[in-house]
Amino acid sequence: MVASFALRGLCRARAAFRCDLAELLWVPRRGHRLTPADDELYQRTRISLLQRESPQSMYIDSYSSLGFMVNGNRVLGPCALLPHSVVQWNVGTHQDITEESFSLFWLLEPRIEIIVVGTGDRTERLQPRVLQAMRQRGIAVEVQDTPNACATFNFLCHEGRVTGAALIPPPGGTVLTTLAQAAE
Repeated sequence: MVASFALRGLCRARAAFRCDLAELLWVPRRGHRLTPADDELYQRTRISLLQRESPQSMYIDSYSSLGFMVNGNRVLGPCALLPHSVVQWNVGTHQDITEESFSLFWLLEPRIEIIVVGTGDRTERLQPRVLQAMRQRGIAVEVQDTPNACATFNFLCHEGRVTGAALIPPPGGTVLTTLAQAAE
């Protein structure tokens, strides 16, 4: 009789073990939770302000033969745009661009990843030793005509890249051209 009780208990335990094993095999293996935890159910999410553009980023609104409109501020003549500031850039044409005129870009911290150079109304070649000096310092240089350089700079800033711009206004009329008009 004791043997039958022991056998019955063993069969029940084995059946229970089989169920647990089957349940374990059936449970999906996930690395994330699909439902919130108890402490997450009663917390509120608050959004203070939604903005299309980051207030710290630079944005070129428009350009003309006199200069640029950057974040609503007029900048006359050639300028250098840094991640959080605008400075006058002492160059007249693309031929005036030297290693020394680019020195302010590699002295900054955090390091600038790419400099967009606008050379006026057409794309001009920079001196090879200037490009080589920038490459040795780990800074990429993109040379374009000024309208395309403005658009490229805005795009890179919108992506959150650490970008600088060295811009020479295009010669011509003094009418302010917005970037949307230039794209048409």
